Amino acid sequence: MKQKLLTTLATLSLTLLSPQSIATDTTVIYAGSVLLGAKQTLEKQRTIIIKDNIITDIVKGFPSVVELKLPDAHVFDLKNQFVLPGLIDMHVHVTFERDATVNPHQWLTEYEADNALRSIKYLKRSLDAGFTSVRDLGGNYKVIFPLKRAVERGDITGPRIFAAGNAITATGGHGDLHGYRKEVSDVMTSSLGVCNGADDCRRAVRNVIKNGADVIKITATGGVLSNTAAGVNQQLSDDELAAIVDTAHHLGRKVTAHAHGTKGINAALKAGVDSIEHGSYLTKESMELFNKTNAYLVPTLLAGATVSKEVLSNPNMPTAIADKVREVAPKMEASFKLALKNKVNIAFGTDSGVSRHGLNADEFVLLVKYGMSEKQAIMSATVDAAKLLGQQDRLGQLSVGKQADIISVNGSPLDDITTLKNVQFVMKAGNVYKNQL
Repeated sequence: MKQKLLTTLATLSLTLLSPQSIATDTTVIYAGSVLLGAKQTLEKQRTIIIKDNIITDIVKGFPSVVELKLPDAHVFDLKNQFVLPGLIDMHVHVTFERDATVNPHQWLTEYEADNALRSIKYLKRSLDAGFTSVRDLGGNYKVIFPLKRAVERGDITGPRIFAAGNAITATGGHGDLHGYRKEVSDVMTSSLGVCNGADDCRRAVRNVIKNGADVIKITATGGVLSNTAAGVNQQLSDDELAAIVDTAHHLGRKVTAHAHGTKGINAALKAGVDSIEHGSYLTKESMELFNKTNAYLVPTLLAGATVSKEVLSNPNMPTAIADKVREVAPKMEASFKLALKNKVNIAFGTDSGVSRHGLNADEFVLLVKYGMSEKQAIMSATVDAAKLLGQQDRLGQLSVGKQADIISVNGSPLDDITTLKNVQFVMKAGNVYKNQL
């Protein structure tokens, strides 16, 4: 009798825990205009059905929840809205925001927690702007990975984060610390990603992955905003680049290279990087390498436009930085146009942190101004960005089986890209974070 009772209880327990028997949270969205699928096809009057944060069906028209046999579903009426996938920014720095009015030595008085707490508002601004996923390319691992986990737990509000942590850089390279006496630099510089020689660079890659890196960020060339008059030419050697890419790929991580100067861009592409950030000095050879390797360009036009304005009004900008701003920023437009003409893969990225977080959509305006169609620009921040992330099975499009990352705007961004600067509705993974309707 006792054994029979135990068997009955076990059967009942399994039945109660069975996924089929657990009530699911269902949402219905009525979309007036919507971009659907991998080709971002414009459709009218579609109903999107979401269960357990996944899009389970998209049907024509606006059937009632009774007709759908979903009487208890949450309903969001976006019939007068233009609906599209949550946007993806492939180059941000969520742990800081450049501000010419702030004491540049402030960081010397602060702890990692100061950066983390300040970042909370940056994350919220980004999500409110319609960016449901971001790729953070270079930040203290002690700050960015706790922030990423806090977002995943729901402790704070923000886009899902794919993070590099500390960049891989040569000693004295763009990712190292500059402009301070040695005693200060030695204390404040993290050695996590600093390397010299191929073997040491392999160690650095393994180390940053050990500490949480989703993607490997390398500084293949000098950078505009590092306070050193070292130019923007190649800084990691060919054998170091090859070792970094080989190690990262063996450990299942993609590699993206900060690269301005032509030789550094081409060396990184020859080494097999998956994407180039900035790409300020592209040439015909660069085009051939991009198309041969299927690598992506993340142009970050907004960063160039932002520092070009700052150099005119910030007398405290160090001379080494100001000189590089004047030299490099004007080159970015021509390189982008060359890449577009040669049909290079392009993914959306702003370098937010250089510009203000939450203004990410200003990049769309520049992309269109410099030659992209509105649809191409949108695809660069949805379908194409998801491919570069390796997340095309989950993100970047509104299709059955994808995560319910959904935003809406007033008016068609296919007619006026600036509508994306004023997002009305934001859903990430089935949860609504903004609703101004």
